[in-house]
Amino acid sequence: MTSKIPVIAQCTVTNSLQLGGLMVEELTVYLARNKDLVFPHRHNFYHFILFTEGSGRHSIDFEQFEIEPWQFYFMSPGQIHTWDFGDDVAGFVVNFDRDFFKTFLLRPEYVHNFSFFSGLVKDEVFVLEESERAAVLHIFARLLNNVDDLDFARVSLLYLFHVLEKQRHLPKAQDKNLYNHTLLRNFIDLIEVNYSALRLPKEYAALLYITPNHLNALSKEFLGFSAGELIRDRVVLEAKRLLVIHDYAVSEIAYELNFNDNSYFTKFFKKATGLTPDEFRRSMDITQK
Repeated sequence: MTSKIPVIAQCTVTNSLQLGGLMVEELTVYLARNKDLVFPHRHNFYHFILFTEGSGRHSIDFEQFEIEPWQFYFMSPGQIHTWDFGDDVAGFVVNFDRDFFKTFLLRPEYVHNFSFFSGLVKDEVFVLEESERAAVLHIFARLLNNVDDLDFARVSLLYLFHVLEKQRHLPKAQDKNLYNHTLLRNFIDLIEVNYSALRLPKEYAALLYITPNHLNALSKEFLGFSAGELIRDRVVLEAKRLLVIHDYAVSEIAYELNFNDNSYFTKFFKKATGLTPDEFRRSMDITQK
C-alpha cells in the first residue's frame, strides 16, 4: 500500500539560493513563496517555525493548535501537516535535511535527545518564555546573516535547541539518567519500525533486554503514558493517516495494520478515538475543506 498523501521535498519549498541541506528564512517570505501548500502533506526533512505574531491554526498528525505569539512548533520527517495562517503572521522558519548533522556530529542521532524531536506531538508545540526571547531572536538574526556558513549554522542550531530544551523545565531525572533516556528513545524508535507487527509491551521489553514492568514504569515516569498507550497511539496515528487517503477501503487499512479482521480494527479504532473509521474519515472531509 503506497501513501498518496504528498511528501514534500525540501527543494520544492526552499529558496534556491540556500544550499547545503539548510533553509533559514523569514516566515512572511516563505509563506509568500509557498502560499498554496495548505493541503495535508508530509515533509522528508525537519521543519520548525517560531511565530513572533499572527493568528490562525495548524495541525500536526491531526492535533490542531491555535497560533499565538512566540509559539514554536517542530516537525520530524513523515508527520502530516496542514495549516491555515492569517495574513498577519510573522516569524522565522527553518528546514534542514535528515543528514544535516551527519558530518558534524560523532552521533548524528544526538538531535533526537531534544524533546521536541521525539515524534510525540505533545512535545512539539510550546511557547517561548519571555526571558529567552531576545536571545532567540539574536540567534535567528545571526542565522539569517550567515546561512551559507554551514558549520556556523549547525553550531547555532544546536545552541538554539539547548536554549529551548532548558526553558522547558523537563524533569531533572531525565537529564541525569542518560541510560533511561536512551532506553526510552530506543523504545520509541522500535515502535516506529514495528508498530504493525508488535503490539505488546513485553515484546518491546524483550528487544530492549529489560522487564515489561521496568519499561512501563520508565514510560509513565518520563513520558506520562504507559508503554501500551504509546504503542496503541502509534497504531491509531497510522490508521488516521491512511484513512485520509480515500482510495483505501477500511478493510485494506485493517489488513495493512495487521488486524485479523475489519470488525476488530473498527472496535480498536473506536475505543481509542470515539469514532468509527468511517466517522473519522467523514470528519476529516469537513475539517479540510
